[in-house]
Amino acid sequence: MSSFVRSPKQLGGVIQQFRRARGWSQTDLAQRAGLRQEMVSKIEAGQPGSRVASIFDLLAALDLEMTLAPRTKSSSADIEDIF
Repeated sequence: MSSFVRSPKQLGGVIQQFRRARGWSQTDLAQRAGLRQEMVSKIEAGQPGSRVASIFDLLAALDLEMTLAPRTKSSSADIEDIF
């Protein structure tokens, strides 16, 4: 499954989806990633100030990778999700 992510909130939602699909709690994911549960909660909520390294630790724990691509044309509704 691929997901397009254009905001911290969307990224957090995708991380949460994959975590739940594995049947893991935030604490389970935090332990596997070497982070605190509070950090997992903040990232999943899309709160600002998350370190990129922490996000990559979560992705690695979930066996996910990030691919970057040029932005596609989007509708005004997509732009509203960013703000």
